Amino acid sequence: MNLEIIILAAGKGSRMKSPLPKVLHPVAGSPMLQRVVDTAQTLAPRAIHVVVGHGADDVKQAMGDAAVNWVTQAEQKGTGHAVLQALPVIGEDSVVLVLYGDVPLIRTETLTELVAAAASAPAVLTARVSNPAGLGRILRDNTGKLLGVVEHKDASQAELAIDEINTGVMAVPAADLCSYLPRVGNENAQGEYYLPDVLSLAVADGRAVASCMATSEVEVLGVNDRVQLNRVEREFQRRRAEDLLLQGVAVADVSRLDIRGELTCGSDVFIDVNVVIEGVVQLEDGARIGPNCVLKNAVVGAGAQIHAMSHIEEATIGPDANVGPYARLRPGTELAAGARVGNFVETKKARIGVGSKINHLSYVGDCEMGAGVNIGAGTITCNYDGVNKHKTTMGDGVFVGSNSTLVAPIEIADGGFVGAGSTVTKAVGEDELAVSRAKQRNIQGWNRPGKPDGEQ
Repeated sequence: MNLEIIILAAGKGSRMKSPLPKVLHPVAGSPMLQRVVDTAQTLAPRAIHVVVGHGADDVKQAMGDAAVNWVTQAEQKGTGHAVLQALPVIGEDSVVLVLYGDVPLIRTETLTELVAAAASAPAVLTARVSNPAGLGRILRDNTGKLLGVVEHKDASQAELAIDEINTGVMAVPAADLCSYLPRVGNENAQGEYYLPDVLSLAVADGRAVASCMATSEVEVLGVNDRVQLNRVEREFQRRRAEDLLLQGVAVADVSRLDIRGELTCGSDVFIDVNVVIEGVVQLEDGARIGPNCVLKNAVVGAGAQIHAMSHIEEATIGPDANVGPYARLRPGTELAAGARVGNFVETKKARIGVGSKINHLSYVGDCEMGAGVNIGAGTITCNYDGVNKHKTTMGDGVFVGSNSTLVAPIEIADGGFVGAGSTVTKAVGEDELAVSRAKQRNIQGWNRPGKPDGEQ
């Protein structure tokens, strides 16, 4: 079967209360339309055609190099009219699957079943819903044979009582679309050309029309406002979290995990509550992520622990390393095995050697550290002179005392020792002690300053 897919994405989405085209509102960090395109691609179609209208240029730009054919619907005159715009580029021997850019939860398995049902006749995806208000109803005869679809605004009181709805998702042989779509009229309450009318036309010609039912109401939920967008987001995240559980990942609470990119996990990984994953993140065997952490484009090695409230971006954490709590690892940070970055430490473009420690209250940027280095609290690498960035290099076994300032470019050789409170501007040789601080004076008989008489 030659499958081609049309995705309708021309609507404005006025109820979103946003200038952003509706299909670009994100679900799990990607535009809704991208989610639908991703699902469409799992079906290996011959082509994917996306019908755009409102904000077409913005939609195309946001989708970047997506492998789709763009079709423009200059005027939004209904779903039938939208599909009609794409017909000239559809192969005559194709089965056409029609999807919607604002229905991002639909499953590959459901669509596979629907496409199979449309091998020789039109097929529509239906669903039973608890509240069908505003949705088109499926009309059947006493034997269950599908007769057509009636839109909510055109339905009688008896028809409004039907709880089986038309999802709008259809699979139709291209020859049938070419035959029926030009015959669809707009004599209805909206004055639009409805795609489901091709089903009624097919039935009127004596054709059998097939149907498949969605697995759940939420699978076919269309997003028209931010309430529905939030519902879709939470369902999408729940699915991802449950997939992780089935893979053996320990997720503390499936309702408090947000994956806004790609996450791969080894065995015995633990993810605590309120963790946000962005970009591409890899958690290796035994990695543990504490509560309220944000990880973006990061690798966390086997047995490494990321403690609460830590932010990690474009960084690599080696095996058995420890980060946080309250640590910020910025792009270019690399922790070797067993390294430690503690609370209220910020790093940037820093390579931290095996077993080295920056335990608390420090900034280390543009720095390369050897093994077994200890950085005391309050240490700062002064890497920026107002114009250029400069590098700090430390050999193995270096010790930097608390509240020290290392003015780059500077090198501290193996075993170098910096006394607490020092400002270091020159290289420190192997096993040398560098001390740079003002001489202390103790003044006897000194009177503490006080307020003038009478003041409180």
